[in-house]
Amino acid sequence: MTATTTTISQHDFNGDEDSETSISISIIENMKEEYGLFVWPCSVILAEYVWQQRSRFRESAILELGAGTSLPGLVAAKVGANVTLTDDSSKPEVLENMRRVCELNKLSCNVLGLTWGVWDASIFDLRPNFILGADVLYDSSGYGHHLIEFLMVKWGLKCVKLLDGFSFLPSRKASVLSGNIQLVEIVLSSES
Repeated sequence: MTATTTTISQHDFNGDEDSETSISISIIENMKEEYGLFVWPCSVILAEYVWQQRSRFRESAILELGAGTSLPGLVAAKVGANVTLTDDSSKPEVLENMRRVCELNKLSCNVLGLTWGVWDASIFDLRPNFILGADVLYDSSGYGHHLIEFLMVKWGLKCVKLLDGFSFLPSRKASVLSGNIQLVEIVLSSES
């Protein structure tokens, strides 16, 4: 049996220089080899994007896929969105950690377990304005590059924004991350 280390990490989001606005999110992380129990670099970048674009997300219905420790969804909830956090239904420890993180941050988010590729009525009934996903397509063996292009055409999706993740990240956050991280904004073709 391997030992696990549970920590609480603090993630701060600061407003404009002339603004007093700032928020802080506490995340319970478990440093064992379980995907959904630690904050991935992509989550930090997506959470920062949600924070910087907070006026777009305020009072919206948000669904976060593969939420794990839920940082982007929690930022959305802090700025006033109605948030549903989802992750793998076969990982009850991840779903329970999501509930604990919501309680820790005094946020009321809906937590749902999903099976990848299986969509039931509870998901269709949510009708979110935004779907967030940080690093949900990290294993290309499950979908393949050409399949993504096919599915985007099939479902009428269009990429409207592609950003280098580090282009808008504050330097204090960028200095502790590495890699090539891109943020992609996709919309229904009829909405572009």
